[in-house]
Amino acid sequence: MESKLYDKEQVIAFINEGKLLSLAGDNQVLSELPKGNWIGGSIPYFMDEDKGKFDQNKIYVNELESYGDNFSIKSYNKDEIEQIVQDSYDNGYTMVIFPPFSDVLQEYALNSSNYEGLYNNPIVGWVSGIDLNSDDTPQTYNGLTGEAYTDKAVAIHVQLPEEKFAQIEIVNIFERDENSPEIEFYVNSFDVINCLIDGKETNLAEYYEKNNIDVKLPIVADYSGALINVSVKEVDTENGLTSFYAPVFQNVKYKFAKPVNNYVKQFEINTIDIGEKAAFSCNCILNYLYGELEGKKINNVKGPITFGEIAYQLLNQTLVNLYIESID
Repeated sequence: MESKLYDKEQVIAFINEGKLLSLAGDNQVLSELPKGNWIGGSIPYFMDEDKGKFDQNKIYVNELESYGDNFSIKSYNKDEIEQIVQDSYDNGYTMVIFPPFSDVLQEYALNSSNYEGLYNNPIVGWVSGIDLNSDDTPQTYNGLTGEAYTDKAVAIHVQLPEEKFAQIEIVNIFERDENSPEIEFYVNSFDVINCLIDGKETNLAEYYEKNNIDVKLPIVADYSGALINVSVKEVDTENGLTSFYAPVFQNVKYKFAKPVNNYVKQFEINTIDIGEKAAFSCNCILNYLYGELEGKKINNVKGPITFGEIAYQLLNQTLVNLYIESID
């Protein structure tokens, strides 16, 4: 089945056929689906097969290939989420959807790097969202039970046969500005008052304002060559507080990102080798908004536009792909 937007009636037929599905759509359509082998998250923004679009009536479908009955669907609150690692199969992957700004997402984002066995199998997924011009409530859906949540993550664990393996690819169009000062933080947190900038204690919000730094640009850490973004949620100079969409960590050195002159062109350059064989893809709502991707097509980039991306850990302003490969 091709990964793309489908009418609700088509999705209901897929569910009734017993297909294993990851679904993304507005709450008004996801809430009307029958029980079955699926998980879902609310979002009305997509990169579809032809272009980026806003759609509250259709559902983006990723069929997850199952191998017999070797899969499980589970929900997790903040006290249970660490179990997501133990619940995975010896050879397989986990697809997970979190509600934004929830305790379970905060727990996972802050502490998942310490979960034993986190990197044994790929954990990939996204953070649900809403129409940014509405007062809707973001939700996740456990299709197996028919329940919707604002405070639980939902996951599908898939076991793969011995001749196959899963791998995650991330695409980050941002680079570190090597002329930027080094930024270090005192605690692991989503919210920051003071930090060290080139070794000097500084109020980060005041630094943003004084130096006229573009808050659309993330700060970027280099994890042994993997560039990981943390995006700015708000710079509150009145209260001296800077908030992020993902946590910053102690003992990690960050730099401000280089400006991106043309989002679409940069994405086209960075995704030229992406084929149509990805089992799942998602991209960040900030990339969609700042890059003005509505109405634009970028190579073979498809999938829901999300309020955060999961590639083992919570990411920001990143394109995430999951591939199922065969061992030669």
